[in-house]
Amino acid sequence: MKKDDMTRLYWAWGSEFAAYGPVELPALIQWIKRERVRADTWIYRDPDNVWSQAQSIPELKMFFAESAAPAPPGLSARRATLATFDKIAPGALRRLKLFAAMSDTQLEAFAKYVDVVSVAKNSVIIKQGEHGDAMFLILSGEARASITVDGKEIILSTLGIGDFFGEVSLLDEGPRSADVLANEDSLLLIVSSTAFRQMVEEAPFLASPFLYNLSRSVVSRMRSLTRRYEDSVHCLHLVSQYYSPALKKKGDQSTE
Repeated sequence: MKKDDMTRLYWAWGSEFAAYGPVELPALIQWIKRERVRADTWIYRDPDNVWSQAQSIPELKMFFAESAAPAPPGLSARRATLATFDKIAPGALRRLKLFAAMSDTQLEAFAKYVDVVSVAKNSVIIKQGEHGDAMFLILSGEARASITVDGKEIILSTLGIGDFFGEVSLLDEGPRSADVLANEDSLLLIVSSTAFRQMVEEAPFLASPFLYNLSRSVVSRMRSLTRRYEDSVHCLHLVSQYYSPALKKKGDQSTE
């Protein structure tokens, strides 16, 4: 153990959403031995001014086995049929708008809370009416959101790289509002509600920027939908103005 390590100060992020400290290394080691600090506990080091998981801090690695890292959250029955990859390189997240403002350290930490799956063309990713427990982001490929009316598929939107869907079910685990199918072979990033709750508890400094960026994107989408609705209402108003005189005249003639 280096002499410099003995002069550092540490804070540990607890499950009560509070930071405990500052403490010096000997006290932190005692917390580890008492299991107050686990391998996946977030530790703030001064003067480094950075949060890291305990198992990744050089002077603490000896206290944690490799197997101490948390296992990826389980997939739902539908997702279990998809080809799952071990993890994603943090750099791949940077291409997605939701993560563009995150630091490399944040991306590396965030990658531990997500899963990556491969879906074949025409696969049903989510089904309307089913209760969901995750949101999806498209890393590669293309998908479409649609509903079925009178036996016919009506496409609501086409989704490409960087787009996301299922975000409402991430928060309320409610029923899906539409089907989403893969237009081509695609690679998807999954954030499950279980993993998100775990992130909020263990790493709120990751959950906060993610929620902020997600909220901004959802608001932008809602404004776009509102404009489309207003345009539709305006169009219907113009059509009614155009046809109303003719319909009125026809009605008057039929009563003569």
